Amino acid sequence: MKITDTGDLWWKNAVVYCLDIETYMDGNGDGTGDFEGLARRIDYLADLGITCLWLMPFFPSPDRDDGYDITDFYGVDPRLGSHGELVEVIRTARDRGIRVIVDLVVNHTSDRHPWFVNARRSRTSRFRDYYIWRDEPPKKQQPTVFPGEEASVWELDERTGQYYLHSFYAHQPDLNIANPRVRDEIAKVIGFWLQLGVSGFRVDAVPFLIAPPEGVEMGDPHEFLRDLKRFLQRRSSEAVLLGEVNVPYRDQVAYFGGQRGGELDLQFDFMSMQSMYLSLVRSDPAPLIRTLTARPEIPPEAAWANFVRNHDELTLDKLTESQRNEVFDALAPDESQRVYDRGITRRLPPMLGGDPRRVRMVYSLLFSLPGVPVLFYGEEIGMGENPEIKGRLAVRTPMQWGPDDKGGFTSAAASRMPAPFPPDGYAPRHINASDQRNDEHSLLQFIRHLASRYRTSAEIGWGALEVQPQKARSVLVHSLRADVGRMIALHNFSEVPAVAEIDLGDEPDDVALRDLFGDDVLRPGRGSRVEVELPPYGYRWLRVARPGDGRLG
Repeated sequence: MKITDTGDLWWKNAVVYCLDIETYMDGNGDGTGDFEGLARRIDYLADLGITCLWLMPFFPSPDRDDGYDITDFYGVDPRLGSHGELVEVIRTARDRGIRVIVDLVVNHTSDRHPWFVNARRSRTSRFRDYYIWRDEPPKKQQPTVFPGEEASVWELDERTGQYYLHSFYAHQPDLNIANPRVRDEIAKVIGFWLQLGVSGFRVDAVPFLIAPPEGVEMGDPHEFLRDLKRFLQRRSSEAVLLGEVNVPYRDQVAYFGGQRGGELDLQFDFMSMQSMYLSLVRSDPAPLIRTLTARPEIPPEAAWANFVRNHDELTLDKLTESQRNEVFDALAPDESQRVYDRGITRRLPPMLGGDPRRVRMVYSLLFSLPGVPVLFYGEEIGMGENPEIKGRLAVRTPMQWGPDDKGGFTSAAASRMPAPFPPDGYAPRHINASDQRNDEHSLLQFIRHLASRYRTSAEIGWGALEVQPQKARSVLVHSLRADVGRMIALHNFSEVPAVAEIDLGDEPDDVALRDLFGDDVLRPGRGSRVEVELPPYGYRWLRVARPGDGRLG
């Protein structure tokens, strides 16, 4: 690869930031976040080092599933602003070097969407086959996504006497993707938002989207993803598809399009995320190492999207039951902190007891793993969850901008805010962006520094991974090597100091190791092994500086 390739395949070394308009910043003083408020924070995001802004659903919705139940795929929720204000955000972000992607939620609609309202009026409705109907539910049903909240994925429509499929909640009927008219509608939705200036889509629940239910014939389900990608490329050569695909690695490759590509450009790596938490609990990187080294080969244009926390529950569904209970016991000991028998409703700092050493080590790890780092709003300042809010919404509290009782989020009464702030040590008076912005030792400045170093280290997004064996059980040493250079990251998962061993292999004798977070330069001299002491929960990023390579530290 050449360094200029990073401009063509921009997503392979992007820094992605996910936010919910409603909870990010209130610009008009009505208590609800909006595009006017977001526009005021674009410079904050640019200063943080964000290059891709992922907007959670902002479409008209009854809001029974935090906006993922959509009534108009072309609209903007009037509480949040207008199309004009959205375009202003996109234009301003682009000027600051930030591309904007939006959620594409087309597995289902709200039951109040005009298509479904019409479809349930009569079995002969022209929109009837936009959805999936049965006289009786099949004997063998797929499990519900929300155990304890939904008993079945089939719901009886009493007016027409048939059952409709809903992979998620009963108020979210599944669209019939096998219907060519539905596919055409989805293409028009994609084309509309591309025309307004977005740079791609985060595709929601992809396996549910393309999996044909029993009795529905749609040929190769991956042909639909290939069609979407081809359409995307015709309309915008730079546009990207980031997919939510929580399946085992052996199945995940197909969603990239196999080795030839042509489907999703990025996929969230749920496997590594879950293994990372198991490693944190055990103070042993072995589970994460096993997962990282099991990553399958993917197309050169594609990449993994790494994350510590997202907007849903912290799912642990790919761990064994005993492993999951091990993580539950350590990080979510109270039953109220768990949901659906598989997930945790907490943010990282409270789970780690507020230990800043562990928190920083985790984010150093996130930015140094091969792939693309994805942040959920508030992670950069160490926000906590509100334990008084049940379920996955506990982590979707308003962004904490200042130390006042309304967190700098709004000028309206606190009672008009979307949700209350955490009531304890993670309240705005303790955790906020204003206090941290000019504190060089703050978590915010640390994340900013990580983003900067990541962006100048193309080998992280493009390079080949090598995990080096260690004598110290708590140490992870991994190397990323690409045509543009090589970087070596060291992480200590333990509360006691440890020694990391670096094998430089075939590097020349006069090679140097430059510390990317300090002034140290290690010159190993003859021999290919270097020992580096790491403090408790310590980390180092070392650039391999070869004579004449012209790279800065």
